[in-house]
Amino acid sequence: MDNPILQRSLPDDMHITRALPGIQPERGPWLRIDEAYGAQMARRVALLDARFEEVVYLDPAALPAADELLSTAMDAAPALGFESAGSIVTCPDGRSVDLANMPPLEALGRIFQNDFVIMEKRGDQHVLTGAVLCFPASWRLSEKAGRPLTDIHVPVDEYTNDLARRVQRLFDGIQVGRPLWRFNQLWYQDPELFQPRSAHEPRRVGAGQATGPYYRSERQTLLRLPDSQAVIFAIHTYVLARADVPDLV
Repeated sequence: MDNPILQRSLPDDMHITRALPGIQPERGPWLRIDEAYGAQMARRVALLDARFEEVVYLDPAALPAADELLSTAMDAAPALGFESAGSIVTCPDGRSVDLANMPPLEALGRIFQNDFVIMEKRGDQHVLTGAVLCFPASWRLSEKAGRPLTDIHVPVDEYTNDLARRVQRLFDGIQVGRPLWRFNQLWYQDPELFQPRSAHEPRRVGAGQATGPYYRSERQTLLRLPDSQAVIFAIHTYVLARADVPDLV
């Protein structure tokens, strides 16, 4: 039986290659929905209801950026099939979300298929000041919240000081109205979207290699908000059964 939480295909620009493409200009919409929207949103809502403190974080000083992010996302929503009447948003799966008195990151998590991470410049580095992260791929929001970009990637072995500086320069160079994107690829033993893993836990044998029955890929779009100047990661997660993966390597 088909699992409705899985996608059956990838966007054309995300087919597997032996060498993943580097970060590049985003040519398409920065927010997307697909055939798994309804089932994935049911999982997101369940996580927000039961594990809110694990999947949402906001530095109070980042509230203006979170509000601006919600406004920016809602500007893009009509083109994706969302309808609004006053504070009520009707989603493509028929759910209604009342934005009145709802915190902005919770609203984003209940409306959109994406996860969102807010990075703001504090001193010389961008710091994770807010996120709604229902579908983590082997990391924990609580361990990265409030930390600078260089710390977020520790203890990734290949994340050298030189690479950290180059990533920070990339963040500094992101321009309003010119989003960028990249994607990754991982293999998992099960299709669960909520896959937190502490940095102190050993990585599973074979993780990241083409050894599991489920292929997981995150389309990560980076954009700068004009008023707060925050950089946003908008993360759209795709999970496919091995049989549905094109260009399998």
